[in-house]
Amino acid sequence: PRRPRGPALLVVMVMLLLLAWMGLSAFRMTGQHSQVVGNTQSRVLATAAAQRAIEQTISSDQFARDPGAVAASPITTDVDGDGTPDLTATLDPRPRCARVRPIKTAELDVRRSGDRVCLQSSDAGGLLMVERPAAVVASGDSLCAASEWDISARVEDARTGAAAAVQQGIGIRVAQADADSCCK
Repeated sequence: PRRPRGPALLVVMVMLLLLAWMGLSAFRMTGQHSQVVGNTQSRVLATAAAQRAIEQTISSDQFARDPGAVAASPITTDVDGDGTPDLTATLDPRPRCARVRPIKTAELDVRRSGDRVCLQSSDAGGLLMVERPAAVVASGDSLCAASEWDISARVEDARTGAAAAVQQGIGIRVAQADADSCCK
């Protein structure tokens, strides 16, 4: 007695097709997940480069005197350490000074070196003239001003197509003499 082999062969063929389809789907999903991870990494690197550009710009001593000139230069980042810039950040739009106000001497603490600079007198040859360090400093404007800025940086990676924009508000203490020129 012979058994029918046709239906068994058909079932095996359908099962093989299903397994092949599942394997191909898993392969495609793995590729898509890798692409998503790569895109996310590129976007994170672009965001970090934009943040670095803002930090480098505001850390420049020249920023308080001429923010437009400092912001005009693109800032490059070498991500992989090969000596070739991978990302270029531009400060666009130009940093905008939201406001500037004189710092009152009563707001300063003579014990802090950053505050003492604002209390130095040109009449004393740049020396700090404080008789009693714990004493309250007389009221009036100091030699410093507080400026508030809106800064935006944009990065576009031509290789990956990743783009990022970072906007940040910052406060910078500037010399009162530079306050009017830096906050136009």
